[in-house]
Amino acid sequence: MNDSGPPPGSDIPPAASLARFQPLSAAESKIVAHLSMGDFDRLGDGLRPEREDPARVVRAELLRVLILGKDEFRVHEKGLRLTGAWVSGILDLEGCRIPRDIGLKDCHFDAPPVLRSAIIDNLFLDGSSLPGLQADRLEARGCLSLRGAIVTGEIRLSGARTGDSIEADGATLAVPDGIVFEAAGLEARGGVQLRGANVRGGINLLGGRLVGDVNAVGARIERPGGVVLNLDGMAAGGDLALRGAIISGEIRLLGAHFGGDIDCSAATLLQPGGHALRLDRATITGAFFLRQGASIEGVLDLTATSIGAIDDDRGSWPQPGDLLLNRCQYGAFIGGPVDAASRLDWLSRQTPERWNADFWPQPYEQLSTVLREMGHNEDARAVLIEKERLQRRARRARARNPFLRTALAVSDGVLAVTLRYGRQPLMALLWLVLFWAIGVVVFALAERNGAIKPNSPVVLRSTEWTMCGLEQTERRFMPSTGQELTGRAKAGESQLTCFRRQPEATSYPEFKAVMYSLDVLLPVLAIGQKEYWRPDPTMPNGAFTLNYYFFQSVVGWALSLLAVAGFSGLVKSN
Repeated sequence: MNDSGPPPGSDIPPAASLARFQPLSAAESKIVAHLSMGDFDRLGDGLRPEREDPARVVRAELLRVLILGKDEFRVHEKGLRLTGAWVSGILDLEGCRIPRDIGLKDCHFDAPPVLRSAIIDNLFLDGSSLPGLQADRLEARGCLSLRGAIVTGEIRLSGARTGDSIEADGATLAVPDGIVFEAAGLEARGGVQLRGANVRGGINLLGGRLVGDVNAVGARIERPGGVVLNLDGMAAGGDLALRGAIISGEIRLLGAHFGGDIDCSAATLLQPGGHALRLDRATITGAFFLRQGASIEGVLDLTATSIGAIDDDRGSWPQPGDLLLNRCQYGAFIGGPVDAASRLDWLSRQTPERWNADFWPQPYEQLSTVLREMGHNEDARAVLIEKERLQRRARRARARNPFLRTALAVSDGVLAVTLRYGRQPLMALLWLVLFWAIGVVVFALAERNGAIKPNSPVVLRSTEWTMCGLEQTERRFMPSTGQELTGRAKAGESQLTCFRRQPEATSYPEFKAVMYSLDVLLPVLAIGQKEYWRPDPTMPNGAFTLNYYFFQSVVGWALSLLAVAGFSGLVKSN
């Protein structure tokens, strides 16, 4: 209804004539008598009436006329201010233009006030008891205040616009099976204040535009099994403050944008078996706080979320399987652990299988990037190594051919122990050093046992080498000379040791186990030891030495190629 009164100069009696409300009750007479004072008119003790008291009953139709200030009813510039009234009937101000404040504090309303499409200054309903509020498309130049109010029906503010905040600090709002605060498309130059409120039912701020915060610090908001706080698509210049709040139900911020922080410090978020907090595709310019004993029972969904920084602690992390971080991007950790072991435990709380995926590599890449930018290079590398291990395990699980799975397992195992999947290519050098040291021992023992011989056919056919194979008490006919010659080896002396004593052997390169092992191991080097010496399989331990010779040659080739591939990045997963 839009009571604009009769046109100027009309002969029609004013609809707001006092006569139509006669007789006035004592409460109504007091209000009319004090219209021009601008102070609160207190009825009774000024407290909210708990029962209908004739001394406090005021008809809503009379209040409407007084608020509009028609004809003989000229209210103070401050507007109508009333406390402690029992308002009977429907206060219908739909479509009205009211250039003054409306102050109805600590009042009891029989029916929900109606302010749809109204234009007002400030509306104060602090401490009042209402069965709801119908204010879709309301335009308020100032604030809408429900601090300490008790509202047992739906508050409708869809498409409303306010010049300041909507304040419901300490209020009790209850529509247990539905939406208690419906404000889709709300535009406010302030914020929405619910500090310490007790809310049973859902809050819908879908697509809202706020300059300030959504502040529910210390509030208790309940809608188990449903969406308790819907902020999808909201754009807010301030924070979402949930410090110390207890919220039962799903909190949704799909595609929302907050210019400040999302603070869940010491909050308890409950939605067992479902999503407790969904920030899919949300943008948080500030930080996301989850610390000081915060608890999440349900899924924390940060899929594709953009966050300036994260401040959390281990005790506040969701349970395994209840964390989603795929494609989440964040700038830094400003609190909480920053070591690889702790953060890998954080990432391990994801369970891709629950969401029909086998592995998400991006969270590991993102974590590694952040740790590296913070100066934790070793921790960043450890994260990438774990990412490679898990990604390769997922790839093996996808392979249906058992032979392919076996081949992949062998390949992945080799890359794991040699190069850490290409993330630590210098490990190949350590393995080369290890095999070089083993080779030194093997070849040195072979030399001591005489299981090393010259790698020259000329030397092996020479008299010096041949006769050193016989002790000095033995003789052998040598066809090359046509003579029977005496052996040259002393009792118990090896052929190699005897050969080294011969004057003819002084020009032959000396065997060095250290350099020989290096020459066998590194295929790109030509030190010259392999060219002149080789294991003798006919001697004790000679067959083992020869086999190890071939093995070390193959290992040297493999490790060299792996090192090159590791430094070039060819073995890393994309």
